[in-house]
Formats: sequence, structure tokens, C-alpha cells
Amino acid sequence: MRGIKIGSAFGIPIRLNWTFLIVLPLFAYLIGSQVGMIAEVMNETAGLGIDATAVASGTTPWGLGLSAVIGLFVGVLLHEFGHSLVAMRYGYEIESITLWLLGGLASFAEFPEDWRHEFWIAIAGPLVSVAVGIACYGVVLVAPVGSNAVLFVFGYLALLNIVLAVFNMLPAFPMDGGRVLRALLARNQPHAQATQRAASVGKVFAFLMGIFGLFTFQLLLIVLAFFVYIAASGEAQQTTLKAAFEDVTVGDVMTPREGLHTVTEDTSVGDLMSRMFEERHTGYPVLDGDELVGMVTLEDARSVREVERDAYRVDDVMVTDLVAVDPDADALTALQTMQEHGVGRLPVVDADGELVGLISRSDLMTAFNIIQTGGTPGVISGRRQQAGEEPRIL
Repeated sequence: MRGIKIGSAFGIPIRLNWTFLIVLPLFAYLIGSQVGMIAEVMNETAGLGIDATAVASGTTPWGLGLSAVIGLFVGVLLHEFGHSLVAMRYGYEIESITLWLLGGLASFAEFPEDWRHEFWIAIAGPLVSVAVGIACYGVVLVAPVGSNAVLFVFGYLALLNIVLAVFNMLPAFPMDGGRVLRALLARNQPHAQATQRAASVGKVFAFLMGIFGLFTFQLLLIVLAFFVYIAASGEAQQTTLKAAFEDVTVGDVMTPREGLHTVTEDTSVGDLMSRMFEERHTGYPVLDGDELVGMVTLEDARSVREVERDAYRVDDVMVTDLVAVDPDADALTALQTMQEHGVGRLPVVDADGELVGLISRSDLMTAFNIIQTGGTPGVISGRRQQAGEEPRIL
């Protein structure tokens, strides 16, 4: 999640996402417009003795609303630091903490698979929120009689931080409670299986939250439900892929050099399109002798108008700024690299810089499907040979 860096603490960058800049004044307005009602509710439930008329007069409500929402996001930031500092204690890298529409998000370079680590990392955030709530209530207890603004802001923050802690402990993976659930499940079963089960529970909670938000006209709850559902599905899929590709390298999955179809720099774009039609390929390595000099795809060829394709050569449209991968790299690393750079295939280059193969999304998905059915990546080439197929580059 991208955002504007506003500082750092404990070596962790702190960022503001653009959605935060929208929700901050919106929340301040919502709190400010209901200051009198909120004060009366807190008086009835906690006996704070706030003068509801005083806090609801003039411009006071808007100042209290802004103060309360800033205090709320400070509590959210401390919540995320609770996760992050415990994770760092276990040796995990935290890339950043971002404040956004739905609160805060600590970005981990790698999620923990040790259930004990995940349990304590997940529960640390809600524990910090409870501590912040208790501290705010402590301020309320020592505040002098008649300090209505202090009583309102810190009483409100005490309540919200406790609510935040309780809400985050719902077993709606990947929220904190869902991660605690996965950690407990992972004590007695594989991490991938625990993730699938926790994600299934999270999707049910997301559906219920969405329905509740729909019938109560709470847009933010609907957005949260959507986020939980998508995030649960995404992390479950990522964990399944990671488990499937454990100990599988790029060299196990790639199409080897001898099986590749290649083109040269001086091939016309018209001839390239003809080859793509005949060979049913949409991407080719471009070679100058034995040296890899670029990659050309159907999208590159389409950038030239049809009437001009015989006049243009491959070197006019090919991509020369290549992202390559080592044959000994993890297969999952290759997939992540493709996703990061928005490409469908990667040249595989050895330590000497020579092209030894090509790996595509279809190679990885074929390997994944075979592994899921109990096979190994090594049988892919065998199956292609038995079927009389040439290696395909899709």
C-alpha cells in the first residue's frame, strides 16, 4: 500500500495513504456533529459528568471532533507498533506502517509461519489498544471537575480503543483475531491447511459484516467486509502457492533453451505476427547470435499499424530492459517477480549471463496443477513429449 512518508520510528517508515486524508475530516465532522449525544451517552454509562450543553456550543464540537479523531488514529498507530515491535523481536522485517481508510496496516516483508510467533504478534496489537484505553481512562480519573473538553476526548478515546481491541479480535482472518485463530489451528496441522480454514471463517464473517452494514446503512462496514474477503482469499491463495512450490526451482519448471522458439533483431514485425499465428506463441526471446538482447510480445507487435508491419523490425518494438531470473531461484519468486513487473514471462539466465530457458505463468500454473494432484514438476516435459507437444510459451 503506497502512501506519503511522514516520519519513522524504531526504523519503521510511517506513511499516510490518500484515503486517510479523506476519512480524517469526515470522521472529525461525524464526531463533531454528535458531540452532545456522545457526551450524554458517556455520562449515563460512565458517570463522567460532562456538561453536554457546553461541549455542543459554538465551534467547540468541531475542535473536539478533530482532537478525538487524531487521538483515535494515534491509538491505531500504537496498535500497529504493537504488532511490529513484537515481530521485529522475532526477527521479521517490517517494511512500513500505513494509516489509511480502515485504520492502520503494518506491511511485513514475510509473514510468520511459526504459530507461536504469529500468535504473539497478532495479539500484541489488541493488547496495546487495551493499554491505551486504560491510559486514557486514567486521564479521565485525574482530570479536574469541569474540564469538559478533556473528559470528552479522553473518555471517548478510552471507549474507542477498547472497542477497537474487541473488534479486532473477531476471528475474521486476516484481522488480528483471524490470525490468532490460524496460529491456534497451525499447532496441530500444516500452515497452509490452517490458513485455508482460517480464511474460510474470515469469509463467513466478512459476509455477515457486509449484510449487517447493508441493512444498517454503514458504508464503512461494507468496505471493511469487502477488504476482509479479498484479503483472506488472497493470502490463502498465496500460502497455498508457497506450500506447493516449496523446494521447486525455476529450473524445474522452465522451458529449456533447446525447446525455445526465438527470433532475431532483423525479423520484420509482419513476419513475427505470422509466426505467432502459426506457432500459437505470444512472446519470443530476441537473440543476436547466442546473446539475449530483448523480448518481444504480441502487445509490442500490435503497437505497429498493420500497413507498416513489413517496414518495422523486431528491434524497433522489442523490450531491452529485461528482468531475468536465475534457474536456481525459487519458482514462487519467479511468479512474484512477474506480478511486480506486470509481465507474463521471464528469461532464465545463468551466472554467466547466458539464456538457459524461459519461464511463463502457464509453466507455473501447469506445475502447480500437477503438484496439487500429487505429481512433481519434472513430469511436465515428459507429459508434453508423450502427447507430442512442443514446449509452449504463452
